[in-house]
Amino acid sequence: MEITLESDLVLLRPIQESDAEELWANTAGDDQLWNWVWSAEPVPNSLEDVRTVIKAMKVRDAQGTRNTFAVVLKSSGQVVGSTSYIDRDEDAKSVEIGSTFYAAFARRTAVNTHCKYLLLRHAFEVLGCKRVLIKADSTNATSIRAITRIGAKLEGVIQNEKQRRDGSWRDAVYFSVIESDWLETKARLEILMFR
Repeated sequence: MEITLESDLVLLRPIQESDAEELWANTAGDDQLWNWVWSAEPVPNSLEDVRTVIKAMKVRDAQGTRNTFAVVLKSSGQVVGSTSYIDRDEDAKSVEIGSTFYAAFARRTAVNTHCKYLLLRHAFEVLGCKRVLIKADSTNATSIRAITRIGAKLEGVIQNEKQRRDGSWRDAVYFSVIESDWLETKARLEILMFR
């Protein structure tokens, strides 16, 4: 299922191999970013590596439980990052939002707020989800602050949830938005988006 979502600031559309060039141009050498995302894949060290990772994401998307989006700034048409629906479970009516990253110049802007709003709204109002999970490495204070800011509720910490690229084990901080909280979270996001 291909999904395209947009606000006045961003367009989320299915990622394509052709997005690799802009993603690489905007994230090359950003070791801080690659510590946290696409951790099941090797750190991209070249444009070809980014193409390889996108190909792997497209294979996972085709399996039907994931949607990997390119994040496009509507004002310039520039691809500034990526975000995903992960582990879509239609029976449990749940999905995770993750694998999110942005170019340095798009961080701490309204881009993330718009993306989360679009993904959460689609999850609850179109997909009929009852729960949306968002999680972060316990050492990633920036992501934890961003998740808290949008109004997701802390569920807890899962110890040794996943192995990092360096072989160490991460503790994951789990947050969620559930259906009964969606209208409150939606109102909060709309205030943040249009400040």
